[in-house]
Amino acid sequence: MLEIRSLRKAYGDTVALDDLSLTVRPGEVFGFVGQNGAGKTTTMRIVLGVLAADSGEVHWDGRPMDAAARLRTGYMPEERGLYPKMRVRDQLVYLARLHGSSAPDARRSTDELLAALGLEERADSRIEALSLGNQQRVQLAAALVHDPELLVLDEPFSGLDPVGVDALAATLRTRVDRGVPVLFSSHQLDLVERLCDSVGIVKAGRVVAEGSVGALRQQGRARRLRVRTPDAAWAQGLPGVLVLSRDGDAQLLELADDVDDQTVLDAARRSGPVHEFAPVLPSLTELFREVVAA
Repeated sequence: MLEIRSLRKAYGDTVALDDLSLTVRPGEVFGFVGQNGAGKTTTMRIVLGVLAADSGEVHWDGRPMDAAARLRTGYMPEERGLYPKMRVRDQLVYLARLHGSSAPDARRSTDELLAALGLEERADSRIEALSLGNQQRVQLAAALVHDPELLVLDEPFSGLDPVGVDALAATLRTRVDRGVPVLFSSHQLDLVERLCDSVGIVKAGRVVAEGSVGALRQQGRARRLRVRTPDAAWAQGLPGVLVLSRDGDAQLLELADDVDDQTVLDAARRSGPVHEFAPVLPSLTELFREVVAA
């Protein structure tokens, strides 16, 4: 389990992290989201020991994170850190060996990852000859090749097409199913909503919302309703109610903050039978906008 406790980091008068805390449990994919400059990359670099915190602690399995624990961590930086002149297979074997893998284990792990990520045909290509999407796949393979116990990934899906996203997601899932915790940041909130077990939204160096995607959506303001009635005209002109769309006898309504949904239900009933009346929960993207704007 990865525990980040009360991290603080300042660059002169600029506070990058302000008492930031979060926990990533075994077998959990934790999405770390926020605007540019919110503190995500700084947090990850402190976890990896690239930066030192001004105060606070990072613990792995109940102990302070040390060099030995970091050697068992897989890190994927947002900026690609591959050697452009090296060939793909040679580079992955080399990186696995740097992390302490034996030569046979390094070759075995490399071949497995090349197959899983659809890179077998490019194994002998130089990194600089690959497309950006394939470079991204190799970057993830570099984070996984030494069979890490913890994964820290900064924008792992950047530049990937849907096939590449699926390949990376499936490869990550095999690690998660073995109990590996994954902390990853992304601006692609649709992917975060699809892939993550838990999410932390960071603003100005603090985690301002945290929990499962479902729980966070439940906490968001459900000011939209899906209503299905034989007669849809009743909603037109209703004070504080905006008809967003209509599909047959179903309507999507948005309510002003001061409108009671029971008042809307009463109006719908007066028009005839109501076959559906359900809140439409905000997406993670909508929730994110709501939280960071607060």
